[in-house]
Amino acid sequence: MIEVLVEPFKYEFMIRSIITAVASGIMLSTLGPFAINRNMGFMADAMAHATLPIIAVGVFLGFSISELGVPASVLIAVFLGYIIKNSNVGEDTAIGIIFSSFFALGFVLISVLNVTINLEDLLFGQILAVSRFDVFIVVSMCVVVVGLMVVFFKQLLFYSFDPIGAEVKGLNTNFLNYLFLVVLSVAIVASLQTVGIILVLSMLLIPAAASKLVTNTFVFSIYVSIIFGTFSSVSGLYLSYFYNLPSGPTMSLVATGIFIICFFVNKLKKVKIQ
Repeated sequence: MIEVLVEPFKYEFMIRSIITAVASGIMLSTLGPFAINRNMGFMADAMAHATLPIIAVGVFLGFSISELGVPASVLIAVFLGYIIKNSNVGEDTAIGIIFSSFFALGFVLISVLNVTINLEDLLFGQILAVSRFDVFIVVSMCVVVVGLMVVFFKQLLFYSFDPIGAEVKGLNTNFLNYLFLVVLSVAIVASLQTVGIILVLSMLLIPAAASKLVTNTFVFSIYVSIIFGTFSSVSGLYLSYFYNLPSGPTMSLVATGIFIICFFVNKLKKVKIQ
């Protein structure tokens, strides 16, 4: 058993991948409960897809996806927040328009600029190909994201559950809203190479949803979500290594398996109570 666990560490690319998987798992799982509580699943998906045109232009100018991470995420968060707040067509409609138009623009730019981007890796992730610089970026972003969430935890918690009450209490709700959008987009963009644009939403929401089923408090659900997300990332990576499976989809399926188990555990608890 120990030999099986240690074997991947013989290869440097697996060490880089595991570190990246853990960092991404912690980032996304920390933000997941907040995203679910604020019904921001569709928003998070739009953020992931909105990165495509920025990535296309950046690669054309000679930047890597990792180097584009922070500026792209901040730009996306501020733009989405502004459009949604000042739109009269409804939040879901505005997000849907941005989601589809940015994704379409990305594919057009890839064709027009003739940039070389492996779309399969971008859509579904290619964690086994991360470089040392990618690892540094993802770990740094993880520290920043978790650090900001710790510093502003009470304010964000209050705002997430009672935005009107937070405003009445004198909290700067605009700042808190944009702060969370920026932090969320940073986590999403930093995790693109891990699970890709399509699957990043699953790693953000599924561990958090599973933890919500088996915990009684919001704070405790965050800790359990981090455990589920990290376990899904690492175990999915192990499975992809030993069984030659695509890493991103495997991580997502492990998270789904955990959710299914938590779902039935929750059902059994309710049956026993009755």
